[in-house]
Amino acid sequence: MRALISVSDKSGVIEFAKGLKELGCKIVSTGGTLKSLTDEGIKAKDISRFTGFPEMFDGRVKTLNPMVHGAILHKRKDKAHRDTAKEFGIKRIDIVCVNLYPFKATIERTEDFDEIIENIDIGGPAMVRSAAKNFEDVLIVTDPADYARVLEAIKEGKDDFEFRRDLMIKAYEHTAAYDSMIANYMNRRFKGGFGDKLFISASKAFDTRYGENPHQKGALYEFDGFWSKNLKVIKGEASFNNLTDINGAVKLAANFGNRPAVSIIKHANPCGFALKGTLLESYTEALKCDPVSAYGGVVAVNGTVDRELALKINETYIEVLIAPKITKEAVGVFEAKKRIKLFELHGGNDYLPKIKDANDFRHVMGGVVAQDEDEVRDEELQNAKLMTARAADTRELMDIEIAYKVAALTKSNCVVYVKDSAVVAIGMGMTSRVDAAKAAIRKAEDLGLDLKGSALASEAFFPFRDSIDAAATVGVSAIVEPGGSMRDDEVIAAANEHGMAMYFTGVRHFLH
Repeated sequence: MRALISVSDKSGVIEFAKGLKELGCKIVSTGGTLKSLTDEGIKAKDISRFTGFPEMFDGRVKTLNPMVHGAILHKRKDKAHRDTAKEFGIKRIDIVCVNLYPFKATIERTEDFDEIIENIDIGGPAMVRSAAKNFEDVLIVTDPADYARVLEAIKEGKDDFEFRRDLMIKAYEHTAAYDSMIANYMNRRFKGGFGDKLFISASKAFDTRYGENPHQKGALYEFDGFWSKNLKVIKGEASFNNLTDINGAVKLAANFGNRPAVSIIKHANPCGFALKGTLLESYTEALKCDPVSAYGGVVAVNGTVDRELALKINETYIEVLIAPKITKEAVGVFEAKKRIKLFELHGGNDYLPKIKDANDFRHVMGGVVAQDEDEVRDEELQNAKLMTARAADTRELMDIEIAYKVAALTKSNCVVYVKDSAVVAIGMGMTSRVDAAKAAIRKAEDLGLDLKGSALASEAFFPFRDSIDAAATVGVSAIVEPGGSMRDDEVIAAANEHGMAMYFTGVRHFLH
C-alpha cells in the first residue's frame, strides 16, 4: 500500500502519516509536506525520486506526470491497465491525501495579483480528481477531519464501496468549491462581481427537521463556517422557519452596534423593536408594539440575557431567544418551557455580530437573481437633507434613525412609526404605501398606543401626500424617506402644513 501526501493545511497530517506507517504504508510526498514529515522522523520518498523528474518552473510542475496519474488512475481489475503499468514501471498509489493551496487566505491578505496567481493550485486538483474518478481502487482524503476514520476503516477492513464513494463525493465538492472561489474572485476583481457565471459555494451546517412545511426537506448551508463557529445551541433545534426569522431579528438588533437593542420578528417581519437604556427596558417597550404577533416569535437581544430579563420574556410564549450570551440563571428560568429554543450567537464580543455577505440571492423560477447586499450606511442619516421649515429635535432624530433602519429590514411597501426609541406601529407588505400607513395606525389604535410625537419612516418615497395627511391625523412630528417622487413638492408642502420635520436620504431600501 502506498500513499501520496501533499497538503496545504497540515493540521493532523503528522498523526495521519504515522498511522499509515503503522499499517505498513509507504509514503510519497512533496515540498513543504515532505519536510514536515521528515522533520518528525517519518520516512517518505520525494515525489521527484518517485517520478524520475525534478520539480520545475518554480514548483508549477511536480505532480503532473504519468508516473503519478498513471499510478492513481489505472484500474486494478483491468488486465490491460495492469500490463501498461508494468510496461512503463508505474507503481500504484492507493491513497491520495491532498488539500489545496490557500487561495482564500491569499486574497484576504493581499491584492498582489502575481502572488494570487501563484496560489492557484493546479497539480493538487488534478490529483484529487484522478483519485476521485478511480475511487473504487484509491482512497481520496481531502479533509483533515476524516483522517482518524480513514485509518480506522483501513485497519478494520471497512473501507468498502460506500465509504470510498462518500470520500469521492467530498473530493469533488472540495475541488468544485475551490474552482468556484477562484472564478468568483476573478469576476469580482475584473467584472464588478457579475460575470457570465455565478457560483454559490456553501457547506452544510446541519439539517433542519423539515423545510417551511413538513413535506419539504431542509438544511442550513453556511459560508466560511459562520454558523458552525458562532452558533451555540443551548436548548431546542432551529427549524427552517426559525432560521429565516433569526436572520431578520439578528440583522436588525446588530444594526445598532453595541447599544442595548431588542428586536422581535414574526414571519420574517419586525413586530417589535426598542432601544432604551437597558435590555430589560428595551424588551418591555418592544413587546408593546404588537404583543399578539410577538406570541411564538423570535427575539434577538443585543447583549447578555440575565435572570431578570429572562423572567420578563418568560411571561409570554416566545419560540426562539437568541443573544450573544444567556446566563445559566437565565437558562434555568426557561427549563420548564419545553417549546422555547435558546441560542447564543457570538461575534467576538458581547454583542450580536453584524455580518455583510458579498451577495444577496433570491430564488426565482429556473434560477436566482443576485445583487450586492443592501445595508443602511451611517452617512445616509448623517447626510440626510432637511426638506421642511422645521428641523427635528434630538429625540426625534433618534427616533428617525430607528424607524429608518427598521423600515429597511421590513417587507415593502412599509412604514414604521417610532416614539421614544421604541417602535409603536408598523405597516408592511402592502401594495399601497398609504394602506401601509393606515394599517399601522389602525393596529396602534386597537392596542391603545399613542402615536402623537412619533417619527415615521418609509423605505421608499411617498408618491402622494395622502400618507403624510394620514400621519398628521395621529400626530406624527417627523418623517424620513428617500425622496425622488415626481410629487415631492406636494409631499414636502403637506409636511410643512402639518408642522412636521421631513428629511430625504436619497437612498431607497426596498425589501421584497
